[in-house]
Amino acid sequence: MDQSEDTVTAALLDAQGKAQALFAEIESQNLIRPGVAETKINEDIYAIAQKVYGITRYWHKRIVRAGRNTLAPYDENPPDLTVAEDDVVFLDLGPVFEEWEADFGRTFVMGSDPLKHKLCRDIREAFARGKRYFQQHADLSAAELYGYAKQLAAQFGWEYGGPIAGHLIGVFPHEKIAGDKISLYVHPENHNRMRTLDASGRKRHWILEIHFVDRARQIGGFYEELLTIG
Repeated sequence: MDQSEDTVTAALLDAQGKAQALFAEIESQNLIRPGVAETKINEDIYAIAQKVYGITRYWHKRIVRAGRNTLAPYDENPPDLTVAEDDVVFLDLGPVFEEWEADFGRTFVMGSDPLKHKLCRDIREAFARGKRYFQQHADLSAAELYGYAKQLAAQFGWEYGGPIAGHLIGVFPHEKIAGDKISLYVHPENHNRMRTLDASGRKRHWILEIHFVDRARQIGGFYEELLTIG
């Protein structure tokens, strides 16, 4: 697909805007609530996304995690849990709109626990700081950004919960290298500059994801969206 940079930027922002609207619909339909299993919420999200937005493809598995499962990073598949009265729940969805990928993650708190609400505020603020850090450092490597995400977790009083802090995004399916779990990710061993062009000489676009956890209290929070634009 030969597209101008303006076209790519507009398409990715449009896809993210639609993903954000989907999350608003999920909230308005009260799909995330105590007494409902993660798998049921996942099924209901798929049905609403298809009915309201015509979404039938996701470029990665749909993630709904509650309670202690919010500690688990993406690659894990923990046992199904039912949402409790005061749970933390997070969603990580990667819908495909036409041929463009979105990747959007948010955290929801069921009750009034001040620590859990602090977690939600902290991951939102950490994302904003991570984005500013990227904008201010033209030669930033993926490993350096991952290290900064870990520093932010410590500053806010949490532990960083994931093996990565982001990845590429683009037209579906986005750039991949078979067997490579490092060079196209915000990974601690990826020392490539994030603004390095792709194999076709085009600008790469990245997602930033923030995953903070408290293993003693068995809670985690997740926040994810576009890093390079928006």
